[in-house]
Amino acid sequence: MSIIKVIKNKLKSAIGIQQDFETLLANKDIDSIIKQMQNRSQDVQKALKEYNVDSHEIMSRQDKIIKNSKGENVRVEKQWKLPIPYQIFINEISLVFLYGQPVKFSQKSENTDNAFNKFIDLLKSLRFDSRIRQCKRIAGAETESALLLHVFRNDKEQPDALLKVLAASKGDDLRPMFDMYDRMISFGRGYYVKESGKSVYHFDIFTNDIIFRCTRKDPGWDVIPEVNLIGKIPVIYFKQDKEHAGVQRLIEREEHIASVTADVNDYFASPAVVVTADVLKNIPDKGEPGKVYVKDSKDGDVSYLTVDSAPELKKMEIDYLQRQILSKTFTPNIDFETMKSLSNVSGKALKQMMALAEIKANKHKEYHDEMIDRFISLLKTTIGNVLDVKLKAECDKLIIDAQFQSPFGEDVSETIKNLIDSISGGLMSEETGRELHPLVTDTASETNRIEKERKTKRETEGDVFGQGF
Repeated sequence: MSIIKVIKNKLKSAIGIQQDFETLLANKDIDSIIKQMQNRSQDVQKALKEYNVDSHEIMSRQDKIIKNSKGENVRVEKQWKLPIPYQIFINEISLVFLYGQPVKFSQKSENTDNAFNKFIDLLKSLRFDSRIRQCKRIAGAETESALLLHVFRNDKEQPDALLKVLAASKGDDLRPMFDMYDRMISFGRGYYVKESGKSVYHFDIFTNDIIFRCTRKDPGWDVIPEVNLIGKIPVIYFKQDKEHAGVQRLIEREEHIASVTADVNDYFASPAVVVTADVLKNIPDKGEPGKVYVKDSKDGDVSYLTVDSAPELKKMEIDYLQRQILSKTFTPNIDFETMKSLSNVSGKALKQMMALAEIKANKHKEYHDEMIDRFISLLKTTIGNVLDVKLKAECDKLIIDAQFQSPFGEDVSETIKNLIDSISGGLMSEETGRELHPLVTDTASETNRIEKERKTKRETEGDVFGQGF
């Protein structure tokens, strides 16, 4: 088959999907639409089982039934089940190295200050920093999550917005649909709502133009279309491999060793005496003071039953497992002893020591850079079309740059010195210097303050010398 035919077939397929989608919506056949959408629920549930400590494989370990010589059950002996929350630790470290510090947004366009200030204010009111961390944490655990931007009228009848985190662990069914170029055609969200004491299933379908509010009835569905005022699908969908991918079996092996070792420790915790038969005949009574064990022969013996506390092979295996689990997930070993030794290390040196986590964070940035850009575009459109329509022209021209920040404290003094030298040497403008300044969060406001201070200073100096300005 020629390349042209392949492309034509794919185009027909993409167009066909869209036509089928519209036909099914017109017929209110929501069940068929849901089946066409991406469904990763099996992968998500598997990841959640591995992530949640109570559902680890080691928790299914059966207690031991002790039988007597006749084969009768005597007692049930508890077997230790010791899950290790490696998955949570690995996920949190990955999160810190990506979103440990808020994303820094800066304006790259001119004459768009009002739109940019509105954008920054909206980020704060949406609690973006908190929501994006939640999204990343959940995606690292479950392999997917989403941010839903919801617009509404507040108590003052003014347009407003909020951000909601969507995830399977929060009771949401996530159903994105993409075309052949991985562009999102629509996004479906399923969830239950209590209505008159019953749980009713709802399924919202978001497209660029219309939002379809679907409610499951008996039989069929009720479908209520709403105009999408934003003009874009108001969802940012996050998808990734679980953060502990590739080391699950290693974790299960260490959990097994820890649990079996705990059983052995319990077994040998109470003193047990080993005696030969001739000594056994001469064991003193329980209440007899100054107990003396009498041996009838030189071969008789009395000793305590002991076990090696840390067999070398077992210790070597545990060390191996721990190293492999952390290194293969690009996770630095951050424990109390390690942190004590790093108390006087500079931020730059600490960053070098955490190179594994930096490598992983840089890999994540390849994807999250795009997600942040999509979110910026969504927010600009929302401001211009819904929240503050008089800023639409500025929003269309507004260019915003986003930079991820290091989780460690930067060497601020060195950075500031380099900026001052660059400005003094004519290699950089003052405005660029303020944008790059690590202590300046709002460049526009800072510039206005500086200009006012300079103006006041000039006026004051003019009055002192009687010259005036």
